Amino acid sequence: MKLLLGQEDVNPDPPDTIYHRTPLSLAAENGHEGVVKLLLGCGDVNPDTSCGSGRTPLSLAAENGHEGIVKLLLGRRNVNSDSSCKSGQTPLSWAAGNGHEGIVKLLLEREDVNPDTPDTVFHRTPLSWAAGNGHEGIVKLLLEREDINPDSSCESGRTPLSWAAENGHGRIVKPLLGRKDVNPDSSCESRLTPLSWAAENGHEVVVKLLLERKDVKPDILHPEYGRTPLLWAARNGHEGMVKLLLERKDVNPTLQTRSLVERLSCGQPGMPRRE
Repeated sequence: MKLLLGQEDVNPDPPDTIYHRTPLSLAAENGHEGVVKLLLGCGDVNPDTSCGSGRTPLSLAAENGHEGIVKLLLGRRNVNSDSSCKSGQTPLSWAAGNGHEGIVKLLLEREDVNPDTPDTVFHRTPLSWAAGNGHEGIVKLLLEREDINPDSSCESGRTPLSWAAENGHGRIVKPLLGRKDVNPDSSCESRLTPLSWAAENGHEVVVKLLLERKDVKPDILHPEYGRTPLLWAARNGHEGMVKLLLERKDVNPTLQTRSLVERLSCGQPGMPRRE
């Protein structure tokens, strides 16, 4: 590499013709820190060039957890630490979603990084991605910030709590429920609450945490499918979950049956299988 860079007729910054990726972009993505140092030492290399999808070397390094490279790039004045790609995700969003806590810390230390920027495709914030993917340490870091909304909703109306509940991340659900500015019973566009998501997917720990709340309706009926959390759990064979819900005095085991009969008598569809 040194030999090639020493040649006068070698361009150190040519993008390829398909993805428009430069040598620096590829080295940053694949974690070649030594190569990145060499390229950054060349005066004619743009450290913040973006490829066809709008990804910069920093964005790619952040996504793949290359902390040393991220530090090198953040040390450059001509690198935008909060740039967004075509999907609207920033380096912080990529790092948070993939669980790279050290990189998240580096980015949050900067005043020019917005910790709550949603992407432009799914409208999910770094907290939403981290919560849904089970990155507990990163969720804690973000919740310590005063400039993030812990109850922001994405394009489909899902909150960080909703994503964490669906995927069974009890250790993330608990601190979110501890926030006064988080609605524990919010429903998304598909009319499912965090309790419904957790019950459907068999996450008993999460269901127990939610049922401890007085502001969570344990018998909420889905307006289209005619299903309560109990029926979501029963449909998917979560026996322990069914027992847990049936122990509740405020859960009516016949509610979803009556709803189904009423819908059929009105000529409405019964309970379609939700994919």
